Amino acid sequence: MAKKEITQIFKIMAVGGQATPAPPLGPVLGSKGVNPGQFIQKFNAATQNVKGKKVSAIVKVYNDKSFELEIKGSPASEMIKEAAKITAGSGVPNKNKVGKITKAQVKTIAMAKMGDLNSNSVEAAMRVIEGSARSMGVTIEG
Repeated sequence: MAKKEITQIFKIMAVGGQATPAPPLGPVLGSKGVNPGQFIQKFNAATQNVKGKKVSAIVKVYNDKSFELEIKGSPASEMIKEAAKITAGSGVPNKNKVGKITKAQVKTIAMAKMGDLNSNSVEAAMRVIEGSARSMGVTIEG
């Protein structure tokens, strides 16, 4: 039996538990050699616990058209928007502030994103999240 070789690796973002093979997801998957129907079933099953939230995933496609799915979680910006109860960040973050979050919320987000961030400690991860929040026009209290 031939050894499986990875032919492509790509990232994709979709709503957890509610992905459909309709555009934009279906055509992207098809062009990468992934069966959209199979992908949607696996993705929705793996993301039932975060239903309705945006989730990113890394997809590894093998030469026999099989694929492997690695769920990464919500982006930090989505978690910040959820914590601040806003729908979008500010277009001019230096002047227009759109929301506030506390240090405790920053720590919660940082701990959830610890595996994805390039940080060795929770404090360093908190600084990364605080920077993301500032760039969105969200102020940090506390």
